Amino acid sequence: MGTIGERLEIVRGKMEKAALRSGREPGEIQLMGVSKFHSEEKVGEAIDAGLFLFGESRVREAVQKFPNLKEKHPEVSLHLIGKLQRNKVKNIPGVFDGVQSLDRDEVIVALGKMGAGSGKNNKPLTVLLEMHTGEESKSGYPDEDALSRAAELVLSYQNLRLAGLMTMAPNTADEKAVRNSFRTLAGAKNVLERRFPGADFSILSMGMSNDFEAAIEEGSTLVRVGTAIFGETIEK
Repeated sequence: MGTIGERLEIVRGKMEKAALRSGREPGEIQLMGVSKFHSEEKVGEAIDAGLFLFGESRVREAVQKFPNLKEKHPEVSLHLIGKLQRNKVKNIPGVFDGVQSLDRDEVIVALGKMGAGSGKNNKPLTVLLEMHTGEESKSGYPDEDALSRAAELVLSYQNLRLAGLMTMAPNTADEKAVRNSFRTLAGAKNVLERRFPGADFSILSMGMSNDFEAAIEEGSTLVRVGTAIFGETIEK
């Protein structure tokens, strides 16, 4: 399959072509490397190849893996993309720069009450609201009204910075169902931008290894790619 650097170039090439097909500038779309279940050494290889944005699904794994990496590479940005349990909220500041998977008001409140931002400079924690657009097992807010209430809650805390929306498409070979998921999130963004004209919903985090090209064609500004960069892994 080649080195991590070679795989990164392949992914970036596909991203560029998808952007151009849809009349977009390739620079509009960020690439996040999903490093869950992959070693610190593999993440280091990706960093050496010029990737600095990473997503982890489990707080405990990230806390063990990333402090050393971020000490060596201050430009690295780490985001939680898995479900955040309330008892793990205390581990977010100082390790994570963002949480893309906010799916419950109680977690927003818990993060807001932490009172401190992320990183050494206590910058506000970047957060995205997760919308449920796919299969029943996936989490997320169910509709625009629920997202609006969550957005109001996030905006009430100075240590949280609302930056957009995230979703996980259904795990299916049905491209129509996948694209409908992406279109639902893009539609929700348009609704929320009208309801909150001063808020930032610029990030649409959608698309993974098997569907990131379609996601870009449907408006994604951030794709979360793991397998296509790091290779297959066995879940721990």
